[in-house]
Amino acid sequence: MKFSTKHLQPGRAASGCVVAGVFESRTLSAPARELDALVQGALAKVVKRDMEGKSGSTVMLHDLPGLTAERVMLVGLGREADFGPRQYREAIAAAMRTLIPTGATTAEFHLSALEVKGRGAAWRTQQAATVALESIYRFEQMKSRKDRAPHSLREIVLAVASREELRDAERGTAHGIALAEGMALTKDLGNLPPNVCTPSYIAAEAKELGKSYGMKVRVFERADMQKLGMRTLLSVAQGSAQPPKFVVVEYGGAAKSSKPVVLVGKGITFDTGGISIKPAAEMDEMKYDMSGAGTVLGTLKAVAELKLPLSIVGLIPTTENMPGGRATRPGDVVKSMSGQTVEILNTDAEGRLILCDALTYAERYEPSAVIDIATLTGACVIALGHVASGLFANDDALANELLTAADAAYDRAWRLPVWDDYQEQLKSNFADFANIGGRPAGSVTAACFLSRFATKYKWAHLDIAGTAWRGGKDKGATGRPVPLLTQFLVTRSNAR
Repeated sequence: MKFSTKHLQPGRAASGCVVAGVFESRTLSAPARELDALVQGALAKVVKRDMEGKSGSTVMLHDLPGLTAERVMLVGLGREADFGPRQYREAIAAAMRTLIPTGATTAEFHLSALEVKGRGAAWRTQQAATVALESIYRFEQMKSRKDRAPHSLREIVLAVASREELRDAERGTAHGIALAEGMALTKDLGNLPPNVCTPSYIAAEAKELGKSYGMKVRVFERADMQKLGMRTLLSVAQGSAQPPKFVVVEYGGAAKSSKPVVLVGKGITFDTGGISIKPAAEMDEMKYDMSGAGTVLGTLKAVAELKLPLSIVGLIPTTENMPGGRATRPGDVVKSMSGQTVEILNTDAEGRLILCDALTYAERYEPSAVIDIATLTGACVIALGHVASGLFANDDALANELLTAADAAYDRAWRLPVWDDYQEQLKSNFADFANIGGRPAGSVTAACFLSRFATKYKWAHLDIAGTAWRGGKDKGATGRPVPLLTQFLVTRSNAR
């Protein structure tokens, strides 16, 4: 899909489809009014008769006299007073849903010329490009027959309201394309079946990414991890026939003296729960338990496409969590790479066990910040649903950076506490602490566990159990929180 940004009057150029918006109460947006003048009020008549302007509604018109465009699509924007980021994204998505089944090869989007509260041209074109590319994403690699015929849409022009906005709009479009490509990688890895997307597959994908973008990649094998003392990570891998991997990816977009941002992604390629086995219902969705690892690789791809002048390190501990004669048992005590001992009371609280050794490994980089990303707890889904990722941090400034990026990217997060009061729940009679703290505040005590391994640097934890994938008829990976992390890194690079 090709994108371009232009300042142009609606309906003056040849196009397969011109897209403009209509607010509730049948109020034409400014671009729609310009189109209406060219067709002598025909759009206003159609809107008055057939369209209320509700968010996400569409009307398609063909071969209107006075226009060179083959089609005009009117998209409902909702109430003008409420028009904001969510309604804007919904309008772009609705336009794409209606446009894709048509035979249009080109489209002219005048939605990107609309004012959105608190957002500039760069944001509008970035979101338009990302949402449009998300709309055409399909995962059909494992199917012998494709569900849909290929769409004919080849080019989208994103219109802006003035020539002064063009530079920002072009920058936003490039950001949106890079972001969509990173999200597509994250989605592909999540959607692959667990017999394909194994720890070895993730390691191979990291190597391929490194080869494509000049990143340094190292893969640690079981023996390497044993030498490093990564016993909590290896304890999770004991029951699986698949060999575990610890993947290190280094992106050097800044001077070597620059302290890197370290991204740590949970890479459980399938989670049965181990000996503390999960219920059978929906266990297939546990292939998404590597979404943190997929997020790290997707974010690195987006960053590399944008050529950000930052140093970034991706750390991916990856394994399966399986039951078996060699599997870790509830009651086992394991010594972590940090030297702290952990009583494993529940083998289904395994993500924190592989992350804690990776967090200790991160110390050697003397990082400016460490952010771990993990589908860590069902408790976070109960707390925040599928709208916001849970954010925990030991540094207020870092937390605020991430929350600002979440808002800018419309990839929302909500901060939860990691107060010392909650550490009491992790007490153990037989080790330094346990790997679970009971049912109350489960997502908080999981973060408190991780915080014990992140005392030497600024650290944040994103619990993405509710946001990394959808279930039901729309089952599939979402690509989140690649937008949040990419925006965070873009903002940091702009501040340099």
